[in-house]
Amino acid sequence: MCFRVKFYPQEPIKIKEELTRYLLYLQLKRDVYHGRLLCPFADAAYLGACIVQAELGDYDPEEHPADYISDFKLFPKQSLKLERKIMEIHQNELRGQCPALAELNLLQRAHTLDTYGVDPHPCKDFTGSTAFLGFTARGFVVFQGNKRIQLLKWADVSKFKFEGKTFYVIGVQREKKLVLTFHTSTPAACKHLWKCAVENQAFYKCAKSSQIKTVSSSSIFFKGSRFRYSGRVAKEVIEASSKIQREPPVVHRSQFGQSRSFISLSHKQLIMNMEPLLPALSSSRENRDSSERENHVQDRREDEAANRTRADEEMREIHVDHEDEACAALTISDTAYSPCASMVPTPVEESQGGLDLQFQSPARLLKELHADPEMQLELQAEREREVAREVFRQSLCSPSSGRQQMQVCLRSAARLVVMATGLLMILLPLLLVLLDSNGGSFLALAL
Repeated sequence: MCFRVKFYPQEPIKIKEELTRYLLYLQLKRDVYHGRLLCPFADAAYLGACIVQAELGDYDPEEHPADYISDFKLFPKQSLKLERKIMEIHQNELRGQCPALAELNLLQRAHTLDTYGVDPHPCKDFTGSTAFLGFTARGFVVFQGNKRIQLLKWADVSKFKFEGKTFYVIGVQREKKLVLTFHTSTPAACKHLWKCAVENQAFYKCAKSSQIKTVSSSSIFFKGSRFRYSGRVAKEVIEASSKIQREPPVVHRSQFGQSRSFISLSHKQLIMNMEPLLPALSSSRENRDSSERENHVQDRREDEAANRTRADEEMREIHVDHEDEACAALTISDTAYSPCASMVPTPVEESQGGLDLQFQSPARLLKELHADPEMQLELQAEREREVAREVFRQSLCSPSSGRQQMQVCLRSAARLVVMATGLLMILLPLLLVLLDSNGGSFLALAL
């Protein structure tokens, strides 16, 4: 079991407790490492510097060698130029920041990126080109190459549906009906994509959980899959978070050397960094006093960071809004969007053929899974059930089985006739006796 964020908050600055911000920071650090949080060079360097500042603290020439960044894997493709820029920002701009403030700065920068909160689903568009679909707090997005080619806000999304391997997005764009079509590798992947779409639409679009309705995958009555998201929506979560009244839990952060978030992708392990995190409430007065002083200093630093980044965020949001209105492709990075952990839970490695292999031969990706003895037994049982169903279908379609069914029907009808005749033979004498007795008694009374 591993920790993962399912719905990313639209504004991380509104998160009240430091523990929750730290958990979101761990997820974003994992997204950066897997290539999910793809961004331009300047933003990537800043995010990397924030991670180093939060994990290592201030730069110390006596403790850190000249190439200390190269010992840690922050990005899937980490160049020497990027490492130098990270060291420059870490040594100059972020000096003096505590781990909580560095993590907050990372959240502030990350949530303005177009790939923030995207759980990429690989598919093919109508031209056969590979694309990645995702769902964010803003709406439905499509990435292809190094561009975001489509952004459909939740207010403009009407419905999601699927048929087999084909996924449909129905919405409105520029006051015209829009239907987007994509193709997944398997029907199961398409159904999973549809469920994710329904969940995200309900979470971010509905104002209350009572407004959530059951959704059908098809417009035909009594056909297709039905699904309903159960849980609180984004607005309810924000309101509940603002009402939390308790002493903040203590956050035990892991060190860089203890973290498993930087294991090589060649091991095909799901990245996680949760084991040292043990929240606990302070018990002594001394701990409370020290935590209050630290919180006061931290709040002051967080306010300063918020003031510094507010203008940058406003300019970025205005820029993105203009591009959304123009419905033009937006370049998100110098490199193509190709997340390593695009499929859950096993990352897809380039050495194994990448995403194209999923559409050519999906069974080869499940080779290791099928090698499991328990999975072999389940597959054998499924094959036996399939053979039994096929034999039954063939028996229904054969002429001899039709004659047998006719004979069975005739026998059943004959049994019913015999039973009805027997009942009549028994009940008819009783009725005659009752009629005779009633007639005799009537005559006696008349006389």
